[in-house]
Amino acid sequence: MIVGAGLAGLRAAEELRRAGYAGPLVLLGDESRPPYDRPPLSKQFMRGDTDDTALRPAEFYAEHGIELRLGTRATGVDTVARRLLLADGVPLDYDHLIIATGLRPKRIPGLPQASGIHVLRSHDDAAALRADLSGATRALVVGAGFIGCELAASFTASGAQVVLVEPQPTPLAASLGQEVGALVGRMHRAEGVDLRCGVGLDSLVAEDGPVTPGGSDGPGGGSLRNHAGPRGRRSVTAQLSDGSVLDADVVVIGVGSAPVTDWLAESGIPLADPTAGGGVLADEAGRTAVDNVWALGDVAAWRQRSGRQRRVEHWTNAGEQAQLLAAALLGTAPPAPGVPYVWSDQYEVKIQVLGTPAGADEVRIVEDDGRKFLAHYRTGGVLTAVVGAGKAGKVMKMRAELAANAQAGAQVG
Repeated sequence: MIVGAGLAGLRAAEELRRAGYAGPLVLLGDESRPPYDRPPLSKQFMRGDTDDTALRPAEFYAEHGIELRLGTRATGVDTVARRLLLADGVPLDYDHLIIATGLRPKRIPGLPQASGIHVLRSHDDAAALRADLSGATRALVVGAGFIGCELAASFTASGAQVVLVEPQPTPLAASLGQEVGALVGRMHRAEGVDLRCGVGLDSLVAEDGPVTPGGSDGPGGGSLRNHAGPRGRRSVTAQLSDGSVLDADVVVIGVGSAPVTDWLAESGIPLADPTAGGGVLADEAGRTAVDNVWALGDVAAWRQRSGRQRRVEHWTNAGEQAQLLAAALLGTAPPAPGVPYVWSDQYEVKIQVLGTPAGADEVRIVEDDGRKFLAHYRTGGVLTAVVGAGKAGKVMKMRAELAANAQAGAQVG
């Protein structure tokens, strides 16, 4: 039984079949859409270049003996009876339970959930945002992480004027550090984005009054009543923490995501401290402390070579974890561990991250050709990560050294 019909859940099902598992295999998801790819939602889908984000054709599931149950939400687990509890009240028994429920977007506390104000995680989120973007001339993106930066690039390509707000000193500062973040910020400014760093969102103001975090504008609590701006379009006014005020047709809140673990609260399955990233605690192959319960993907805090428990929100990580989990579950030889890899497409420039950048790393900009750059990250003189924009060959050339360094570090640890 796999709970979560996203990339990680699908990869787990595929790897189990590939490794020789021939028993019943149920892939359960709370969305009505079959497993789809999320990275294109902020890029190709948002720009209207594609509508097809399916990971596999419809016939794939029957051909591989995968029972796909969509629109079905898990509400709890009885780990003694090995029974999955569902919102429809009809429980399902399992032999092995694999948790792959992923993430949900964080929202700024107190800000409204209303038309014109968006988060981006699901296909439905992306479709609603794309519809609002049609004809929009002004867009506000709050949060310059990977998703925020990709959306700023997509919105700019659509012809909108974009303001990108980030409380950190640079875009991607938390992920890649300020040195590389400054280079990413330079690229956005060169494309005409109004990038404002060190600034947060204080409030959103509608025609009939302000809406602030924790505020209320009527019996129903905090909500935003839209009004027609110039040319009859919806308009929202935002006040930023530096006191500046701006109007936008579309607002996107991209301030991170949290693992979907609330349904496990009474299960006894150990969870990581939310202040440390949260998630389902698992070992280096996805086993939890509860027999026959496993976890992988964005929701899972796996034990790293260093002994630290950590969630890794990388597309490639889901596939690598699925291989390790399937091998452990079936007792077959595990594959060799890979080097973490993630990428982001912005303005037709591919930003690639190989290895694991850390805030304490020494960062050296090896090449800087304007839009294209290459950076090396080192700890104690040892190469730990490489980040490049438009430098695919030079990034991938470092894979072997990064793998050797990671292995040596694991043996020392």
